[in-house]
Amino acid sequence: MALFLETSRVLLRSVKDLRPLTAKRHRVKGKWAATLPKHPPTRLALQHFDATYGAQLGPLWPSVRVALLSERKYGALFNNFSHNPHLEELVAQGCRDFISDGAAETSSQPNSECGAEQDSSSVSTATAGVGSQQQPPPRLSPNIKCFVFPRGDVTRFKPARPDKFGLLTYYLMDAASLLPCLALDVQKSHTVLDLCAAPGGKSLALLQTQSVRFLCVNDSSVSRTSRLKRVLHSYVPKALLTDDQLRVTSLDGTMWGEVERNSFDRVLVDVPCTTDRHSLMEDDNNIFSRSRVGERRSLPQLQMELLLAGIIAACPGGEIVYSTCTLSLNQNLGVVEQAIQLAEENHGIQLQVVSLRPLVQIFGNTFHFAPDLHLGEMVIPHLAANFGPIYLCKLRRVT
Repeated sequence: MALFLETSRVLLRSVKDLRPLTAKRHRVKGKWAATLPKHPPTRLALQHFDATYGAQLGPLWPSVRVALLSERKYGALFNNFSHNPHLEELVAQGCRDFISDGAAETSSQPNSECGAEQDSSSVSTATAGVGSQQQPPPRLSPNIKCFVFPRGDVTRFKPARPDKFGLLTYYLMDAASLLPCLALDVQKSHTVLDLCAAPGGKSLALLQTQSVRFLCVNDSSVSRTSRLKRVLHSYVPKALLTDDQLRVTSLDGTMWGEVERNSFDRVLVDVPCTTDRHSLMEDDNNIFSRSRVGERRSLPQLQMELLLAGIIAACPGGEIVYSTCTLSLNQNLGVVEQAIQLAEENHGIQLQVVSLRPLVQIFGNTFHFAPDLHLGEMVIPHLAANFGPIYLCKLRRVT
């Protein structure tokens, strides 16, 4: 009997699926539909992108698709406020500061086309009659440093360590996300509004310039604003987070133009979008979930209202940078064109599109930029430099 029982245990261990050994009347069908969606949001997102971006990008889409489905590349935004920066460690690992490197390479080319004039026909379409003008090379803040590994190197950064005061040494983010901050061209004594600031990477980058006289950071979500505060307190000394230098709010960004008009020298409008990478990689909190179809379809309208509010909040002569992390034309160029039109028709505000070709010239060795965009610039993912997608467009208030 003991031998029989032992043999039975061995056989049962070796049989992984007992259903064939169970009488049909006693079998229970697994409730797969309650746990595993038949069409997960990531698959729906990929199908949508194949149809939309395949037509939009043409022969570029297969390589962009592979990059989007691969592990993204990060940059380490160096924290100037940390007293134990570990800068030597980053350099020893083979990292380089792509901002200072790009500026140095450009300055060594006297015949660079950084000041090239933007195509006049494309500008006149979008600027409501305001002509283009030759743009000087951007004034990059020497205080912003972001380290990346060389092209093709997918090494991961180690987690940042705190210094003796508890401030972390660097902030990990998509390095292309810094381009909107660099395009904003913050100078001494500027007042700056970050309209959709959470989780806080761009706000932190703006503070790293040490040029902002007053920074207002806003996000409509209270929970995301709480996360934003935690980020700032993890990287910035309390002495620089006083009420006369920083204000954190949780207001509806679309109504900001009614709260503060003509107030800020610089406005960053980094809007909510389909967040293409997240949509392809994570089923949780995915905007392609069937329950969020209406929210996804209303994104361009929300984005346009946020950009329009940012335009109204900027003072005449001030500059606005609009940015997303999607490849979608409807959420990028379409939103900018509509906001420019409504700003003049409804508010009498004339805008000028500022060419960002100088940034492309400076950082073309670090990022892959989409060709032939008539409005703004866009970093597209590529396996050799898997940053983005990031779209950005810069506007200047004329009136």
